[in-house]
Amino acid sequence: MTGNQPEQQQVANGPKHKKDLTRRKVVVAGAGAAVAVGAAGTLAASGAFAGEVKGGPRAASASSTSTAAEVCYKLTSETTEGPYYIDADKLRRDITEDKEGIPLTLQLKVIDSETCKPVANAAVDIWHCDALGIYSGYESASTGGGGTVPSGTPTGEPPTGAPTGGPPSGGVHEEPTDDERYLRGTWKTDKRGQVTFRTIFPGWYRGRCVHIHTKVHVDGEWTDAGYEGGHTCHTGQFFFDEESVLASAEVEPYSTNTTPRTTLTEDHIYDQSGTTGGLLKLKYNKKNIAKGVVGSLTMGVEPDATNDNN
Repeated sequence: MTGNQPEQQQVANGPKHKKDLTRRKVVVAGAGAAVAVGAAGTLAASGAFAGEVKGGPRAASASSTSTAAEVCYKLTSETTEGPYYIDADKLRRDITEDKEGIPLTLQLKVIDSETCKPVANAAVDIWHCDALGIYSGYESASTGGGGTVPSGTPTGEPPTGAPTGGPPSGGVHEEPTDDERYLRGTWKTDKRGQVTFRTIFPGWYRGRCVHIHTKVHVDGEWTDAGYEGGHTCHTGQFFFDEESVLASAEVEPYSTNTTPRTTLTEDHIYDQSGTTGGLLKLKYNKKNIAKGVVGSLTMGVEPDATNDNN
């Protein structure tokens, strides 16, 4: 797998693509099925996780086009890698370990944005902070924000300099400071381009909205030692709408996080383009988010491109 590279500063006008964003069409089984949640009900995801995702996004055959709806995709936005990436050394779909938080089942699909065909056997990395804004491998650097629950809705503006209580804004890759690896993992896409992870709803730290980092690696080889060779065709982030984040902030341990929170519209990485920019489709019990959340997204990537950390 490609090694760590210095992070490039995110430009103010949002992520750039190496190819134009001409909309490309893909035929899918049913309107909106390409981003449909693959589990029936909020908590049924745990059952789907045990095997392949059931009822998830699938490309329709040519013979079914008469009843299928056409859905257009753009190339999914490239974003900064961030300073806390650790090259895949945990091949697993359940990355929770013993971290407390709202259960999150993350259902992803990777497609070629030109042909709209699934990208099978790709290695998908995800990593994110815990409920209090702490990253594994960098606990001493990401001090989080536990403490007394503040009054009112948590909010805040992105800082102009390096934030405290979280990763620096921009800069280069940081070497790990400890051996912890919770909330990090890599797994391969199946023949439909799908991969499912089990984790927790992320928390927040100063200067960033709630997010999950991701990388997609292709043309490598799966061996007993892991995923070797190939190149990174996509580096991005997943985002959560404000309604879900505000709901999570009422649940322990998120409710103990006193760090001012940057909203989705204030964030300097999210490009405000919806699912193209990584905004997840979420499903959960609106009266009790603590029971769990299912998030899904289809990523349109360019397999021949190299996007280590744009």
